[in-house]
Amino acid sequence: MARQTRQRILEASLVMFNAQGEPNVTTNHIADELEISPGNLYYHFRNKDDIIEQLFAGYEARMDVALTAPEGRLPGLEDIWLQLHQVFECIWDYRFLYRDLVNILSRNRRIRLRFARILKRADERAHTVMRGLVQAGIMRASADEVHAAATNVLVIATFWMNYAAARGDKDEQVSIRAGIVQVMMSVAPFLRDAERVHLNTLTRAYID
Repeated sequence: MARQTRQRILEASLVMFNAQGEPNVTTNHIADELEISPGNLYYHFRNKDDIIEQLFAGYEARMDVALTAPEGRLPGLEDIWLQLHQVFECIWDYRFLYRDLVNILSRNRRIRLRFARILKRADERAHTVMRGLVQAGIMRASADEVHAAATNVLVIATFWMNYAAARGDKDEQVSIRAGIVQVMMSVAPFLRDAERVHLNTLTRAYID
């Protein structure tokens, strides 16, 4: 029963953080939503940051899976597209982290260190994918261009939610799809002609 209550608190917190923004939700709000006493909530979690850390652990596990590379072969455009889907779906499910990223990282050192680890792995993965595309003959790019393209991919993915919010996007799911397309388009100038046509076909089918 205690474990069930703990899980209910985490699930309700995630929904409320995503819907209302983490700074606007207190532990009392969460307790009221679940119709439990604040004392019952504090039996399971010390404070709101404790809840955020537990939610972050779920996000971290999802992102680790999303960043897993295909084994035994070089990557293709479909691999990148699928991986971006997984990454952006994870971002969508834990979007409160990205909306309030600077605030959350500034006040919680443990999450800041763990998020830095995820960024480091994502950066390594992006560089590996770009080098793999060059090795497979899908991309033409110098080492410096590969580095810049990989960094651009990471920056766009990390801060796309903030950019979309700043420009007033109302439909965040549409914004997520636009973010995936934006990442792929940042790679387009380096693709061979045939692969660029293939990417445009994928993009049209995805948007439609």
